[in-house]
Amino acid sequence: MSVRSTLPPFSVGAGSPHHPDPPPQAGEGNPSPGPQVEAGNPATLDADLLARRSRSARRRRLTIYVLRLAFAVLWLGSWELTTRLNWVDPFFVGQPSGVMVRLWTWITEGTALGPLWFQAAVTMEEAVLGFLVGSALGVVLGILLGRIELIAEVLSPFIKGANAIPRVVLGSLFAIMFGLSVWGKASTAVVLVFFVVFFNAFQGVREVDRNLIANARILGANNRRLTTEIIIPSAMSWILASLHISFGLAIVGAVVGELFGATAGLGQLIYNAGHTFDVNGVFAGMFVLAVLALIAEGLITALENRLIKWRPSRVSGEIPI
Repeated sequence: MSVRSTLPPFSVGAGSPHHPDPPPQAGEGNPSPGPQVEAGNPATLDADLLARRSRSARRRRLTIYVLRLAFAVLWLGSWELTTRLNWVDPFFVGQPSGVMVRLWTWITEGTALGPLWFQAAVTMEEAVLGFLVGSALGVVLGILLGRIELIAEVLSPFIKGANAIPRVVLGSLFAIMFGLSVWGKASTAVVLVFFVVFFNAFQGVREVDRNLIANARILGANNRRLTTEIIIPSAMSWILASLHISFGLAIVGAVVGELFGATAGLGQLIYNAGHTFDVNGVFAGMFVLAVLALIAEGLITALENRLIKWRPSRVSGEIPI
């Protein structure tokens, strides 16, 4: 007696448990799913993050500019109001409207010393000359003394003593030595700029990572390459930071030198206005100096951004002063 199996014959093929039927293809009654975009695509997330940061930075800059404008309006408005109401005597403190009138007169009709642009050019020539010479001397000596400790220890008391001398005294000395020449004013600017740049360059060299220097020596770097390729680039941030302060001091030095003796320049213009009790003229000269200093600051910032491109970019929360 034979028993016949009632199970279906086993075959390897479509529909078998080992080979299930393939999923239906596109065009067989099911639409193509099309390209799928992942919700967590890093490129999309980075683009959204950058866009949000950019919008936040623009809003912050706009807020800063609006607040600056509001502060200027409040300051000048209160100054004008207190003088017009005679709470403060305008003879002694001037008036913003009077300052603008005096400035417009200088621009259109010239000053007692000549055209306003010529006075500004004379002062800027003295300031730029003092800035360049003082910065060059400060950088060279700062790096030299920072690298050679023996020279730094020998010259330390002399440098500190020279830095303690009042600049006004030096201004009168330079006026005697150089007379009314451009160097009589530029020398004061040189002294003011030199010490700021020198101490920053010196400290920048001393702050270089010693491990970085040791690694460079292990790789065979000599003193020249060590200075030019390691020391100076590492100290560049210190040096450039000092330049932002130094140009303003160069203008101060040029003006101080003009007060001791000059035939032209913004310092001489302010000096003449003060001696004729023209307070508005004094403030007008100060305003021109401030504008020139801000322009120079912008140029130095552009130079800084070009020289140290490797520095991390400023975050959106930081606003330059």
